[in-house]
Amino acid sequence: MHQPEGFVDSTKYEHVCKLSKAIYGLKQAPRTRFDNLKNVLVNWGFKNTKSDSSLFTLRGTNHITFLLIYVDDIIVTGNNTKFLESFIRQLNDVFSLKDLGPLHYFLGIEVQRDVSGMYLKQSKYIGDILRKFKMKNTSSCPTPMITDKQFTAEGEKLQDPTMFRQAIGALQYLTNTMPDIAFSVNKLNQFMSSPTIDHWQSIKRILRYLQGTIQHCLHIKPSTDLDLVGFSDADWATSVDDRKSMAGQCVFFLGETLVSWSSRKQKVVSRSSTKSEYRALANLAAEIAWTRSLLDEFKLPLPRKPTLWCDNLSAKALASNPVMHTRSKHIEIDVHYIRDQVLQNEIVVAYVPLVDQMPDCLTKALTHTRFSQLRDKLGVTPSPISLKEGIRDKIP
Repeated sequence: MHQPEGFVDSTKYEHVCKLSKAIYGLKQAPRTRFDNLKNVLVNWGFKNTKSDSSLFTLRGTNHITFLLIYVDDIIVTGNNTKFLESFIRQLNDVFSLKDLGPLHYFLGIEVQRDVSGMYLKQSKYIGDILRKFKMKNTSSCPTPMITDKQFTAEGEKLQDPTMFRQAIGALQYLTNTMPDIAFSVNKLNQFMSSPTIDHWQSIKRILRYLQGTIQHCLHIKPSTDLDLVGFSDADWATSVDDRKSMAGQCVFFLGETLVSWSSRKQKVVSRSSTKSEYRALANLAAEIAWTRSLLDEFKLPLPRKPTLWCDNLSAKALASNPVMHTRSKHIEIDVHYIRDQVLQNEIVVAYVPLVDQMPDCLTKALTHTRFSQLRDKLGVTPSPISLKEGIRDKIP
């Protein structure tokens, strides 16, 4: 660090100070803080999970405790209240903590509960975005994107793309609880380097959609069903500029609870719709494998093999039939990961009709009726609970 003003050594003017500890706000400070906290937890018997380095678990004779860390924000949960209280006091003796009680707000995500489960939403965050871009009093839209809209890099460029990039960055974090806008945000994110006026108008439509769905949330429902189910879909050669395909996937666990989703453009050009669907299926298999490894570390075995649903019969056949070499020899070896999983009897690939394909809204713009139908299936619904003003005032 440069020598502070007023404390410069006149004989060593060009020298800098060597820090003996990390200063809050510097790039290395979060890692240093995490390492210190990790060492303390490991000494207390916690295990750092291999699937997620920020998750720690501790199993005892009469309790199981989970601890999730993000820099200096911590979520602690478990099945033994007395042990949790004593653990928090013990942790407070080593680090200066502030116990905020039951989880209701974490990293901009509001958490609410009732008898039907848990609700995750970002209403306050959406309101801040709308006020920042002066869209608070605009009329709402039923969908975040117009159907059959072709986005290209051609068009009248924005003179100052700063606002566009700020909006994209803000909306990306919002997809943590709103998978219904994941496709729209990802599509416009592809033009960050040189956005046009048409792209900015599409950003404003997303904001108008958020205006009407500001109280929507992701519903996490309790269930006795522990099956792991995944859906994959791809829209072949959807990009006008480079003809790459758009892929979407959803992973469900605990019945109808959505636990993972993504909408992204594939990195290579596919020669057929079968190859794009097959590639999306392989990416879903990798996500399923990661989820299974996390559940294994929780000592939570699955009652049945995970099922992967795909709406392309050719891709399904390609995943389970190793004889089809002539039709797949142009496909990269790493994509055949899905076939190995099927042959090892680790997963099951099944066909689902297009009308029941969950990630359809993650690969293309849809009509209002179809979009609303899939949004409900994903678990994005209006919140039945209104956040009390007293709680809102306590939100940092």
